Amino acid sequence: MRPLEQMPHARVATVFTDIDDTLTTGGKLSAEAYEALEALQQAGLRVIPVTGRPAGWCDQIARLWPVDGIIGENGALYMWHDTQTGKLQTRHLLDEASRAGNAARLAGVCERILREVPGCAVASDQFCRQYDLAIDFCEDVPPLPRDAVDRIVRIMEESGMTAKISSIHVNGWFGDYDKLSMARLMMRERYGVDLADEAERSRCVFAGDSPNDAPMFAYFPLSVGVANVLEFADRLAHAPHFITRQPCGAGFAELTRHLLARP
Repeated sequence: MRPLEQMPHARVATVFTDIDDTLTTGGKLSAEAYEALEALQQAGLRVIPVTGRPAGWCDQIARLWPVDGIIGENGALYMWHDTQTGKLQTRHLLDEASRAGNAARLAGVCERILREVPGCAVASDQFCRQYDLAIDFCEDVPPLPRDAVDRIVRIMEESGMTAKISSIHVNGWFGDYDKLSMARLMMRERYGVDLADEAERSRCVFAGDSPNDAPMFAYFPLSVGVANVLEFADRLAHAPHFITRQPCGAGFAELTRHLLARP
């Protein structure tokens, strides 16, 4: 990971960013981070959060934040607010029947995790999720040791799920999608941009902080970790290419200043 100052001033068109502990600091969205989002959009850049947070959160963010759309539940869906119709639009990977069928399977896995991993809890935002199971290991519960987090992951994987660790939750779902696969789909469907093209990838920046961001870190040449990504250094399948000096939302604001200072 090289210092952010060494990241070239490319002609960036799109900024993808994680939310928890990348935009937020201690669970709060600071004015500094929110203003950074707005500054990017006002400068003509496309701004798209890519998060493990649920569909219910994505609805609010797509409507109210200065963003062009949002990818939610670790790549299960994307939303955008259509300014021409004044309506929120959602692109799902699975139809309603498939989502309902998976919900029963998720409930069984959840019951096992709660029984076998003391101290964890169902994430408080689970009620507005449509695809995945989120198990809290430090947001609203006392932080669990690493072996307990790893146990949650193992149970999910033994149950045939994909499992990813964020800075606060372990998220599990049935399917092989992730943040990157949906980013590629969204860019192709919404903007006619093929991210398989190296030139197009070089016009995108991704900012993140945790293991579930690894596919995005690996794919984009201009991937950036806010400083707190170092807390997960030994868990990252792929590290970001650059790193900010500041953590969390202050690190994202640092990245924004770097991008907007481009010649």
